[in-house]
Amino acid sequence: MFRDPANALLPNWKHIPIGYHGRASSIVLSGTPVKRPMGQTKAADQDAPAFGPTKQLDFELEMAFVTCRSNPLGTPIPIDEAPDYIFGMVLFNDWSARDMQSWEYVPLGPFLAKSFASSMSAWVVSMDALEPFRVEGPEQDPKPLPYLQYSGDHNYNIELEVLLESPRFNPARIVHSNFKYMYWNMVQQLTHHASNGCNIQVGDLYASGTISGPIRDSFGSMLELTWRGTDPLKMPDHTERKFIQDHDTVIMRAFAQNDQVRIGFGEVISTIVPA
Repeated sequence: MFRDPANALLPNWKHIPIGYHGRASSIVLSGTPVKRPMGQTKAADQDAPAFGPTKQLDFELEMAFVTCRSNPLGTPIPIDEAPDYIFGMVLFNDWSARDMQSWEYVPLGPFLAKSFASSMSAWVVSMDALEPFRVEGPEQDPKPLPYLQYSGDHNYNIELEVLLESPRFNPARIVHSNFKYMYWNMVQQLTHHASNGCNIQVGDLYASGTISGPIRDSFGSMLELTWRGTDPLKMPDHTERKFIQDHDTVIMRAFAQNDQVRIGFGEVISTIVPA
């Protein structure tokens, strides 16, 4: 979307799980309204930025895991021990203001475009409960460096969906995806995070990054679903959506199911209120 299709990924993407440090202060529970953030944006046809409400408010469909052990500062976590540090998972919406993000992210990455709110589900589902839903992850080519090489299955078959609702129409499903599509798994993410000696604490929350599958309705954000607004979604009331509008409600759901059991993560429901 942003680069030459022949070189769509940056050179480091298949070598390290790319991430950034967030904050706990603005993580809110499902059901909490989210106010449209104000910030600096710069239109392509303008010489200077302006300050005002974001015009490109977006959700990001994610899962997140919670840690249950700590490591001393300066002590990495070997990848074969990383699963012992992960207690369970929640469903997570990492809200983003795309126009603010595109102006501020170079050279140091996301800041105000993501710190205004993130929404999470109310219950932590333990990794023990998810044991029957382990699946093989995608082939990683090139092979990661030795400290990121793992054995066993560390991806999970968790069904995901996103619905959009407004005062003018009932909830309409716009995304159907699965957590199994993640290129980097949780043990690799945690191992890499601690590989420089960063100390992990009990209760830390680690979001997965946007979960997107191979076809359009499995893309985990409006940025991808509408290809940066160039191909809007058609809504039940015959309107279009490029990004999330005021008074829209985003509903995320997740569950894992086999012949014996269905394990639900509940919902993450968030209504956007004007700036």
